[in-house]
Amino acid sequence: MPGQRDEQEIRELVSAWMDATKAGEIEKVLSLMSDDVVFLMPGQPPMGKAGFAAAARAQAGKDAPNVNGTSEIQEITVLGEWAFMWTKLTVVVTPTGGGPSMTRSGHTLSVLKKRQGKWVLARDANMLTPVTS
Repeated sequence: MPGQRDEQEIRELVSAWMDATKAGEIEKVLSLMSDDVVFLMPGQPPMGKAGFAAAARAQAGKDAPNVNGTSEIQEITVLGEWAFMWTKLTVVVTPTGGGPSMTRSGHTLSVLKKRQGKWVLARDANMLTPVTS
């Protein structure tokens, strides 16, 4: 059934994104988004693919922090070549060499589109906020 197949492919995209982020595989993450992707985050101007790539590369390398997270998909709706989903996302960033971890958690609302038979992230409203203990 096409709808179930699309939903499974989107779940696999999210899993691949999380795995690649944890492994520091920037090019893999970039391949999972459209060239015209837009990220919306509280208190910041919209960011495109080039801005995302620059920020990711600035945090890469041997001294890169350890980034780990969980994404709990709450809903996926597929409408032809477009889909949307919302998730509960938690991201924990731990500096290399120790120091306190920073945890951010909240919801995301994402729009995906199918390009050349593959689902990619097109828009993402990320409403993560710092978690205080």
